[in-house]
Amino acid sequence: MDFFKNQDLARRNTRVMMVLYLIAVAGVVMATDVVIAAAYLYVAEVPWRPGASPLAMLRTVPQGIYLAGAIGTAVVILSVSLKQMLALREGGSVVAEMVGARELSRGTLDPLEKRLLNVVEEMAIASGVRVPRVYVMDNEAGINAFAAGYDVSNAVIAVTRGTLETLSRDELQGVIGHEFSHILNGDMWLNIKMIGVLAGIVYIGGIGSYMMRNDRSDDRDSRSNNDPRAAIARLLFGLALFLVGYVGTFFARLIKAAVSRQREFLADASSVQFTRNPAGIAGALDQIRTVSRGALISNRYAEDMSHMYFSQGISVWMSGARLIPKSEFSLDAAGAALANLMSVAPLAKAILVKALFAVVSADGTIRLMEAELMRLIGAVLECPLPPLIEEIDPATLAA
Repeated sequence: MDFFKNQDLARRNTRVMMVLYLIAVAGVVMATDVVIAAAYLYVAEVPWRPGASPLAMLRTVPQGIYLAGAIGTAVVILSVSLKQMLALREGGSVVAEMVGARELSRGTLDPLEKRLLNVVEEMAIASGVRVPRVYVMDNEAGINAFAAGYDVSNAVIAVTRGTLETLSRDELQGVIGHEFSHILNGDMWLNIKMIGVLAGIVYIGGIGSYMMRNDRSDDRDSRSNNDPRAAIARLLFGLALFLVGYVGTFFARLIKAAVSRQREFLADASSVQFTRNPAGIAGALDQIRTVSRGALISNRYAEDMSHMYFSQGISVWMSGARLIPKSEFSLDAAGAALANLMSVAPLAKAILVKALFAVVSADGTIRLMEAELMRLIGAVLECPLPPLIEEIDPATLAA
């Protein structure tokens, strides 16, 4: 794996994230403006013109209302994002502590924790990366893990208690190897920045939720303002902002999927390369599929950090707006097939790799991620890759 190529890919992903982020901000601002305009029409008791459409009524709202709403919403979103990014500037330890994880010491007496520390050291040697600090999320029963930090000097790896108690040593190696790929390939810093960047676009929904919770419980307000229309307006306004929050959540998940999808596939392949055991990560994913608690994270930051976890840590009810979790695939069959491939004759492996290369290059373009995955497949099969992949100029690879 070429570190500098992966750094270039991470920078391209950063540009993609920022473009999508600006689109998301614009979408949330527009949705919030509609809510503000509707609230203005309601509070100002603007009469509904006969035959007028909702769009025509929105056009009667003064332009200053829209401008003030747009500026105010954008300032809130950008301020929250900046504040969160500054809060995370210290690196991976801040993220681990944010979710309530506990750092492990070398003197721990827990045999499961000792095994974890040993596996982390083994994967550090296999990947050529310095040993990161290790944390455990004691209150999480699901099988999950994440790596966080801006560089290898402040990187951390955190696993759930469920990971320690459920997985075998080989399966734990597969998970840790996956996380070391995020440290080695230079995309870990992008993941931590996404936490801060995306915090702002989901914040508006939090304001709406707060308004709905407090409108009915604030007795002082109810005594000082007996106007039922104002009370209804506050409740509806809070509900509308809460729904706008789903616009932000949709865009946040879209950004995560666009930026993280290929990195996760590469990390899975890297795990096999580091451990030399495809059954390890396959078994870990199969455990997630079979156990009742799965990979779910109960921490309040599960949504914010969903792009960082080894497996999907949140339940997503909009099935059309998410990627299919890796744990839904038939991993037993995939692991068995890969194990069989590793046992075949060297000539058959060479034919297989050449066939894969023919498929990848069939459209006349070799993308950077395709080339990297081909290299990893060759490493797993212990078979030299076709010279074209080894000698190709990275500048000619498609983005």
